[in-house]
Amino acid sequence: MDPDVLVVGGGPAGRALAAECGALGLRTTLLDPAPDRAWPATYGVWADELPDLPDDVVAARAAGRAIALTAHRLDRTYAVLDVAALRTHLDARMARGGVRVRAGRAVASPAAGTAVLTDGTELRAGVVVDAGGRAQPLRGRRAARAAAEQTAYGVVVDEPLAAPLVAPGEALFMDWRPDHGEPGPPTFLYAIPLGGGRVLLEETSLARRPGLPLPVLRRRLLARLRHHGIVPPPDAAVEKVSFPLDRPVHRAPHVLGFGAAAPLVHPASGYSLATALGLAPVVARAIAHHPDAALAAARATVWPPAARVVHHVRGIGLEALLRMPADEVPGFFEVFFALPDRHRRAYLSGRHDLRGTLATMGALFAAADPTLRRRLVGPAFLPRRSNDGTGPIG
Repeated sequence: MDPDVLVVGGGPAGRALAAECGALGLRTTLLDPAPDRAWPATYGVWADELPDLPDDVVAARAAGRAIALTAHRLDRTYAVLDVAALRTHLDARMARGGVRVRAGRAVASPAAGTAVLTDGTELRAGVVVDAGGRAQPLRGRRAARAAAEQTAYGVVVDEPLAAPLVAPGEALFMDWRPDHGEPGPPTFLYAIPLGGGRVLLEETSLARRPGLPLPVLRRRLLARLRHHGIVPPPDAAVEKVSFPLDRPVHRAPHVLGFGAAAPLVHPASGYSLATALGLAPVVARAIAHHPDAALAAARATVWPPAARVVHHVRGIGLEALLRMPADEVPGFFEVFFALPDRHRRAYLSGRHDLRGTLATMGALFAAADPTLRRRLVGPAFLPRRSNDGTGPIG
């Protein structure tokens, strides 16, 4: 018998949705090219965004801090997940719900309720979900435009070695000081505890089109760390990050986009996991409660009108950041981090909060100087542009 739900993509978002569908009694299949592969990424989230999870899924909690032109204490707790524990938790929930896990790569959905694999096999289901991440394997026609990307290069060190930059129990959300000593595109240090006395130190390019190359980030990271007397050991674990921030909304006619494939990625921060984990049970209920219009109900749950508008407004903010001269970026974040906590929360987390998002942008505009105001307003009326000066992007 065909499943009620076919989830394509076995990452955290796909597994979370499959588990929730199975828990509601929906016959569910999870499809992934390598369903047993490990998840190499580090996942950090705002603790207040996390759904109810077992205690062992959170590896560390820390007070958030940011440095732009000056230091700012953020009134939110930052949580770093134990990726292996999260995987174990989601797999156990899928098993309890009877979710079938199948190896295979889906490449198309030519008709409602169908997915075609690379070997020509056609799978059928009541609802097909593309949770294949940045690749959006069932999107169909590809957008011609180049994506803005977030890239990062990090090393894992022991807490005492990282102490000149981040104290135990602390997370450095952003450090825009140019301690790497290089001109050019702005980058910042992201420093978070991983639990077990380990700290991730990561040089990050928040947004660039095309993304800043990893060798540049590695060079800057090592220079920044040397500036603070930190020399990572030769065998230090390394993390490499590269993902798009502004993939178009998934509009394949027969498919629900979910997770990063939706995309649920915040255009200004790159975060998406907490949103996916929180949405998974709501989307599963929409599918279960509307069997005759499951796809439409699920789409309306992922993309209600307010969320679409907020996503668009955040995209304008991303364009403003991409166009901003490098030496002005820390000043922009100085203004942002000086805003009241309610405004920062609305912009960083309020996916459906159109009023809060607009209030934040209004407060940012009011606090900005005339130059920054022009930087913020201009992108709303200008075509997209690459960072390398090649002009508009179609």
